[in-house]
Amino acid sequence: MSICYMNGAFRPLEEVSLPLTDLVIQRGVGVFESVKIMNGRVLAITAHMKRLEESALGAGIKIGGTDVIGEITRAFREGARRDDCRGCGLAKAYITGGDAIEHGFFTVPRFFVIFSESDSILEEGCENGVALQPTSEQRPYPLVKSVNYLFGLMQTAGLDDVLECLYCPDGYATETLRSSFFIVLDGRLVTAPEGTVLKGVTRDIVIELAKADGFAVEERRPAVSEFALAQEAFITNSLYGVVPVIRIGDTAIGNGKPGHVSARLLELYDANIERWLD
Repeated sequence: MSICYMNGAFRPLEEVSLPLTDLVIQRGVGVFESVKIMNGRVLAITAHMKRLEESALGAGIKIGGTDVIGEITRAFREGARRDDCRGCGLAKAYITGGDAIEHGFFTVPRFFVIFSESDSILEEGCENGVALQPTSEQRPYPLVKSVNYLFGLMQTAGLDDVLECLYCPDGYATETLRSSFFIVLDGRLVTAPEGTVLKGVTRDIVIELAKADGFAVEERRPAVSEFALAQEAFITNSLYGVVPVIRIGDTAIGNGKPGHVSARLLELYDANIERWLD
């Protein structure tokens, strides 16, 4: 069962609606955050709420002078503890553009939080690895976590064996549609630097754990030409932590199977996740 917090109350999702005039429906104007829930606690809630606020401001959605972020934070915490949310492993907060535009700003936003079971799309991929489809496109407005995934989803239309697209503008990899992206070159973790990609909450956790475990981390955009040289590749996101990548387009990564580096990082992540639960 999915539960939604909206207008100050928790209700079954099927009882909640948005007006057709909301700009998230009419123009795709909205931002969101997905967080993992474990044993009634929320993963890295402070970092997620900071990114949600920055995304709203970056999208021109006016939340200044309101307590939107505070109310969403309280909804996350209360929802995670509710009996009717038991079994829910995922919560998503949305801030929409609302109905009004004034001088280029969206001035009457709406917001809500949906609690549901974890997506199962990556469960098999965590063990067997996933494939990505490279695209020369740049992720639109990479510093804003927008609800508008249309152009990213178009890149993998009809590709049933591909998880999602990997943005590779100008021949350099940045991030995937939903996750941060890493390759492993001679034991070093290589990933695009902050400021060129969406700030990854799980990315930061994995980098911290990797450095503490002795891994070297190089923050630069890996070249597409380096895919064939990489021993491993993986993506990180808040729901699954570390997911190995075994193929990018037609290029097999390493021996085409999940490797020991991604396995070690997932082990570290699972062993230390309690530190980031709130």
